[in-house]
Amino acid sequence: MANVFVSTFPFCRTSPYALSLLESSGHQVTINPLGRKMKPTEVAKYAKDFDVLIAGTEDLTELVVNNSQLKLISRVGVGLDSVPLDLCKEKGIAVAYTPDAVSPAVSEFAVCLIVDGMRKVSYSDREIRAKKWTRPYGERIGGASIGILGFGRIGKRVASHLLGYLPKEILVCDLIDQTESISLLQEVAHHIQKVNESLGKNWNPTTIKQVSLDTLLKNSDAITIHVPLTEDTKNLLDHSKLSMLKPNAVLVNTARGGIINEEDLFHYLKNTSKACAALDVFDEEPYSGPLCELENMILTQHMGSCSNDCREEMEREAAENVTNFFLGKQVELVC
Repeated sequence: MANVFVSTFPFCRTSPYALSLLESSGHQVTINPLGRKMKPTEVAKYAKDFDVLIAGTEDLTELVVNNSQLKLISRVGVGLDSVPLDLCKEKGIAVAYTPDAVSPAVSEFAVCLIVDGMRKVSYSDREIRAKKWTRPYGERIGGASIGILGFGRIGKRVASHLLGYLPKEILVCDLIDQTESISLLQEVAHHIQKVNESLGKNWNPTTIKQVSLDTLLKNSDAITIHVPLTEDTKNLLDHSKLSMLKPNAVLVNTARGGIINEEDLFHYLKNTSKACAALDVFDEEPYSGPLCELENMILTQHMGSCSNDCREEMEREAAENVTNFFLGKQVELVC
């Protein structure tokens, strides 16, 4: 059996199942003792003598370089930008992840942040705490144009959630031709229209179409990001792209820090007071940078996946990947 280090935080906060599964299978488990996201040097230090790592979004490059006995990395989550896959292949380290479990929680959270930004919910909360009461006006998703950048598992779920709000249109930007998925969602939109007609309400069905990135940026009232962090998407939304946004647009990122250039975003929001951004992910986490100074900024703690059920499912799948790997059972490996 294996020595397992769990670097992800939190782990088994609401259910002991994943830990029990590992221990009942004979594995020795050590859990991140720091109570926060570990830095690359810390992961390398604490996990240097372990056979298995159950990881979050920590940068694992230093660990993989220096650990000579690591056999498996099991990611709790979907992104693999923090895992040096080429180096893992070179060293014979297997990599698994949990791409499906995270989607329901993140997609709902993204919609939540769109509503928050458009209706100024967090802004109003801060006003009350400051003994103010202006009752700020906002915009509805209904009748608006919503852009979805990245149309994979999570992006498609976001679109399905949005249809019930009756937006005017959903604009999709993706590297892959999404005609088939868009067609299926368009059918759903027509069914929603029929339901509204049965209630005596006339409403045109939401139009869903795939567009270029520039078209999405220029025409969306709110944009939600669901692409992985790669060399191509690093700083994808910089000053030049942010300047294309509508002056009152809401920009939401629940994907990965680094896709939006944080310094450019700070200057953009500081000079565009009607715009709003909501970030759940950052270049450096925990975040304490200058975006905290802005009133038109919503900040959350990389918690898109942190619903009780989805987090427990992610941890369960990550633990099962470990137990099945050492039992010789089939595990869906990235490498």
